[in-house]
Order: sequence, then C-alpha cells, then structure tokens
Amino acid sequence: MNKEVRISEAEWLVCRVLWQQQPLTANDIVKALSDKTLWKPKTVKTLVNRLVRKGVLGFEKAGRHYRYFPLLSEHDCVMAETEAFLERVFGGAFQPMLAAFLQKKSLSPEQIEEIKRILDKKGDS
Repeated sequence: MNKEVRISEAEWLVCRVLWQQQPLTANDIVKALSDKTLWKPKTVKTLVNRLVRKGVLGFEKAGRHYRYFPLLSEHDCVMAETEAFLERVFGGAFQPMLAAFLQKKSLSPEQIEEIKRILDKKGDS
C-alpha cells in the first residue's frame, strides 16, 4: 500500500464491509452500515468516492449501478497504518511502542506466550 494513502476512521468502516463481501453497490454498503452508523446514504457515497480517488477501492459498472471492490487487502492497509502510527507517535522506534502497550494492557498467560512465540520466530529469521 502506498504510504501516502491515509484512511480515516469512517473510511475504515466502509472498507471493512467490502473486505467481508465484494463487490457491492453503494446502496449495499449503506445497508450494511445502517446498523453500525447513523450515516445518510450521501455520506456513505462520499466516503466510497474518496476511497476510489485514493486508490483503495475500484469499481465496475453493472447496468445502471457501480459495484465496488477493494484494491488493497485488509492486511496491507493494517500494515501501512501500523507503520504510519509507529512513525507518527514513536518516531519509528518499535521498542518504546511495545513497552508502552505492555505497560498499559493486561495480558493473559496465553497472550504472553503468543507474544513470546512471535518474538522467538522473529529472532530466528
């Protein structure tokens, strides 16, 4: 994902709908978000259009409707957002970020073991 592409919180909601099911019309997206937001259809369509301009969503014309689909995977967007957050908040330094999260968050023994496994695997590569 292009690091220049920034997805707002509202745009993330639209993307999550399309990562779960695609392609969808704008009206389908409106319906899928109706139980999560109080947005008017015009708001959702504006968000969809922004995501198309940013290169996050693509579309195909199907009769009188446009059907939208993600051009970027959820994983790619998450990784780009993680890198942007790390750079913006911690100056790109991973250790202070990890320390801050670990000090603030309570973890179960299973979660701690999973983190250890990830770190051990990373150390082997």
